[in-house]
Amino acid sequence: MRPSLCEEALRLGRVLAGLMPAEPEVHGLVALMELQASRAAARTSATGEPVLLADQDRARWDRLLIQRGKAALQRAEALGGRRGPYALQAAIAACHADAVTLEATDWTRIAGLYAELARQAPSPVVELNRAVAVAMADGPEAGLVLVDRLRSDKALRDYHLLPSVRGDLLARLGRADEARAEFNRAAALTQNNRERTLLLARADACCAA
Repeated sequence: MRPSLCEEALRLGRVLAGLMPAEPEVHGLVALMELQASRAAARTSATGEPVLLADQDRARWDRLLIQRGKAALQRAEALGGRRGPYALQAAIAACHADAVTLEATDWTRIAGLYAELARQAPSPVVELNRAVAVAMADGPEAGLVLVDRLRSDKALRDYHLLPSVRGDLLARLGRADEARAEFNRAAALTQNNRERTLLLARADACCAA
């Protein structure tokens, strides 16, 4: 996390929205940045370790930034930009912001928004995120089917979040040995030491399960 860089990006985004008030994707981009920044304080622990979405203290989410993000999203949609890639990502972030708990999140809507995003801006990373949402909406087995289709994608060959997601789904299915192998693979791929520590801890947790 680089808070000063995030704050500068937000400042520039707001300036750009003022200069291009009729451009829906500018407002979509600002909405996305505001909503993502709203969770910054909860994304890491006091000692800097990453905190997964499921474990974040939602009371630490910045409600002002959420309000600003949702207002910018409404402007983007009012200008006809509902299907813009930035607006779609902002709509996904707004779903998270509206949910009081992980379980209360509208995962079906998020999965649908990712499906639309995949049509507007095709990407294997978008498909991976859609698989996570599908797993939350329809169960880990449904998500695993989608993740396994991505395993041969060359663009994700060294992407640590692919085995990380797969490990999570396998763990939820009770396939501990396979999950541990995936978390260890993800740990070997990441370049971030704190992420590596978290992934290795998740691998160890599979041993205790």
